[in-house]
Amino acid sequence: MRRKISYLLALAVSITAIGTGSADAATKLNPQMQALVDSYQKEAGVKAFSADEGKKLFMSKRMHSVKKEERSCTTCHTTNPAQTGKTVVGKPIDPISPAVTKDRFTDPKKVEKWFKRNCEWVLERECTPKEKGDYITFMTSL
Repeated sequence: MRRKISYLLALAVSITAIGTGSADAATKLNPQMQALVDSYQKEAGVKAFSADEGKKLFMSKRMHSVKKEERSCTTCHTTNPAQTGKTVVGKPIDPISPAVTKDRFTDPKKVEKWFKRNCEWVLERECTPKEKGDYITFMTSL
């Protein structure tokens, strides 16, 4: 009987976590990163970010206007954020998922550096605050 109650309690907690997006269902951001995400939210003028929109950004492909080659986040990071990626010159990249690479999205300066560099490479422009927030929301939801 105790075992059944424990199981049911654990199940109820899991379902609640998934429904509310609590820390059990997603990676929590440290206070510095949360402040950065909050600033994206304020700049974007949105109440919440969308993991679905972040996934679309991560998976979308576009043709580079000068190089005439297809580019995407997945070009280097693979379609599975939990897998090791590879730069275009073959250098390994730790998985982008913070569930696997624990220090992902923990340093705001690094996050901004890589958004600037990678958004320019993939999109040929800087990412908007909404795109950044959606992307981090997607990655931390895995």
